Order: sequence, then C-alpha cells, then structure tokens
Amino acid sequence: MKYEAVIGLEIHIQLNSATKMFCDCANNPGDDPNTNVCPVCLWMPGALPILSLEVLEKAILACLSLNCEVQGESAFDQKVYYYPDLPKGFQLSQAHKPLARNGWVEILDEQGNLKKLRLHHVHMEEDVAKLVHEIEGRVPISLVDFNRAGTPLVEVVTEPELKSPHDAMEFLKVLRNQVRYTGCAECSMESGTMRCDANISIRPAGSDQLNTKVEIKNMNSIHHVGDAIAYEIKRQIDSVNNKEPIVLHTRLWDPEKHVTTAMRGKFEGPCIPDPSVPLIVLTNSWLEKIKSLLPEMPSQKVKRFVRDYSLLHDEAVLMSSERGLSEFFESVVTLGARARMAAGRIATQLLPSLKAHGQTLANTKVTPERFAGLIQLLEKGEINSSSAKSVLEKLFETDKTPGQIVEQFGFRQVSDTAELEKIVDKIISDNVSAVTNYKAGNKKSMGFLVGQAMKASKGKANPKVIQEIIKKQLA
Repeated sequence: MKYEAVIGLEIHIQLNSATKMFCDCANNPGDDPNTNVCPVCLWMPGALPILSLEVLEKAILACLSLNCEVQGESAFDQKVYYYPDLPKGFQLSQAHKPLARNGWVEILDEQGNLKKLRLHHVHMEEDVAKLVHEIEGRVPISLVDFNRAGTPLVEVVTEPELKSPHDAMEFLKVLRNQVRYTGCAECSMESGTMRCDANISIRPAGSDQLNTKVEIKNMNSIHHVGDAIAYEIKRQIDSVNNKEPIVLHTRLWDPEKHVTTAMRGKFEGPCIPDPSVPLIVLTNSWLEKIKSLLPEMPSQKVKRFVRDYSLLHDEAVLMSSERGLSEFFESVVTLGARARMAAGRIATQLLPSLKAHGQTLANTKVTPERFAGLIQLLEKGEINSSSAKSVLEKLFETDKTPGQIVEQFGFRQVSDTAELEKIVDKIISDNVSAVTNYKAGNKKSMGFLVGQAMKASKGKANPKVIQEIIKKQLA
C-alpha cells in the first residue's frame, strides 16, 4: 500500500522587544544566568503581570506579515503543566481566544509551482525558564536559568496540510523571511529565536482521514527539520507495514545519528482563563495604525523589482530575500548603478566576500555609496572585471573611495590600442599552435589567446579591446 504524510508545524518565534512580555526585565536570555529577573518573571505569589504594549504591537506585525486575521478580542489562559522550568505550574498562553486566525503563506512546491499553505492561528505566550543539565561532575544536577522566563513568543500553528519535508522547509524559509521583514524578530533557529515542532502522521494515499500523530522536537536548523520529517515518515511506514501501532508521543531528533528517539508520552494539561491579564480589545483605528507600520513585503517587492528594474524573476527573488539586502540593492541603484549589473555583482561578488570576512551588510565598510562607485568604474570601462574583484577586497580594508584605490594600486584598465597591440603581437608569435587552431575554426583558441594577453598585462588590459585586436590581426 502507498502512504502519504500529513504534517503540521508549530513554530515559536521570540519577539525582539526591549523587555519581557509581562514585566520590565530586559529581554536578553543570553545574559549571565538569573540576572534579568524580578518577582513577576520569577512567578512569585502576588506579583501581577502587565502586558507590554510593544510586545502586543510586534506580535500583531508578525500576524499581519503572515496574512492573518487579527481578532478584535483575545485573551490569555493558564496552560497547566508541571515541570522544573515552570515552577508556578502554568504558562500564560492563548488557547481559547488567540490573537489571530487563519492566514497563509505561499511556497514553491517541488515542481516549481506556487502552493498556498494555510495557518490555523497565531497566539502569544510567555516562554518558560531554561534547564541547564550538568552531567560532568560526581553527581549530575540540573540548574534553572530564569532569564528566558517570560520572554515574549508568538506561536504559529499551521493546518495539517503539508505533505513533504520540502513543504516544511520551504514554509519555514518563507515564514522566517516575512516575519524578519517587519523587524519584530530575528527568527534564527541556530540561536534559538525560532523553534519548530513537527507533528507527523501517515495515511493511505488519497485518503482524507487523520491518524495518530507523533511530535518531533529538538530541531535547530531548517535542514534538520527536513531530515527529521523524512526519517519519521519512513519510520511510521515501516511500523505500519510491520503491524506495529503508532502511539501518540513526543520524539527528539538526533542530528548526529540521523534518527528520532522516543522522549515522553504526549500530555495535554487543562487550559483555563487567566484572571490576572485583562481581555485584549483592539479598536479599528489602532489596528489600522499598526497596519501602516507593515513594510512592503517580499512578494510585493519581487513584482516591483521585475517591473521597475527589469530584473529576472530569480534575481528579484534574491535581491528581496532579506529586507537589509533589498534596501542595499535599491540604494546602489539610486546612486547610479545599473540594476542588472548591481544585482549580479551583489550576488556573485559582494555576498560571498561578506561571508568570507565574517561580516554582514549592517556592519561592513562596503557601503552602498562605495559599492555603487565600484560598479560605475566598471561600467565606464575604467577597470575590468578582474580588477573590480581586487578593488572590492580593498574596500573591506580601507575607507578610501574606489577611485582612490584604483589610482593607489594601479588597477586602472589599459585600453590604449598601441600598447595592447604590442602585447597581442607577442602573444600571436609565441602561440602559433593556438593561432593555427583558431584559423581552423576552433573558437576556444580565442579564449586562450585573450587569457594569455590578460596575463601578460597583469590583468589590466581591456579584454574586449584585446579580442578585437586579435581578430583584426588574424583576419
């Protein structure tokens, strides 16, 4: 029998507000343990939570970026369960009246077609404390760090309609990109500001039934999410074929062994309305104010880049993949660089160089002004492509303009015909075999001769002029 997977995702996104959700403690979980704490986030009896307005605004922006319907009324509940990282015995979440419902994102399926994946809802909740397990000493112990307790989260819950690891990975990429655009969250699985749990079940292909699901946790990269889902689908199919029942429980992904392992039984505690946080009521006028803060989203930007800058679709997708990158690209174009040239150079030269130097667009000396200046020198023919790479490398090291770097290091392109003819004469006389092959119709020999001339000029010659001279000499 053929089976198909039914996959639903639960994604926790940590908002980057200045403070925690219900108190004024700094929202910096990575600081020294238990330094950002107070009676509220230590959950001491009698300490009342007060919802942060900034948290609410950023949560709404995240919902809007995912095309959700923000609810006029939402409320917090006490999600009751007992665990050492939650000593008060319940977590403030939104089980019955979430902040937003519905919503959707579009991905490209494995055939390259647009596919809409629906969201069930998005709700706010406080994060719990962090357990630190020390197993190296004589007696293993567990410590609790309350810096993370009370940090603000939104949880995105999808409909159970994803079908493959590809769907899940593409969904996470699009979601991460769209939420990042709002500036309300970093959405990094590697650093823990975005976490994903996957619920997976299988059923006979073509069926519409929902069978027992298994939840997978402990996936700290999008790639791991895909691997874990692929393994779990195969494990469940093997279990069914071996007449073994699928039991509702939670499993962990082991990235080293590439397997999922059983963690614990699945237990859903009761959720009861919380009396300490008032009902959240949003007026239409205030909601419209928040909507006005929503930036141009990636899908809109792609269409505009194709229309206004004549970029190819793939170029537009790349240039809009991060908000900072799209702003850098548009600044370079506004400063006079041709759009296609700017997009190509950013993709093939700047981004790899930033990675090699361990920098980002936000913390590099290569500003839009300096990069636009480099492209303009290239477009005017004052430097060639090889020299442009050398100039770019110098931009990381000095504050000088591209023009000053060209003059200081002698990168200016040689286009003087008389000087280049002397180089070509020597190349032709030294490479009789290549000349003969070219005259016999081997076009690759022209590339070889041009390469030899470029080498002789130490990379400074204008390759177009070189090629024209060679053709003229061999005509």
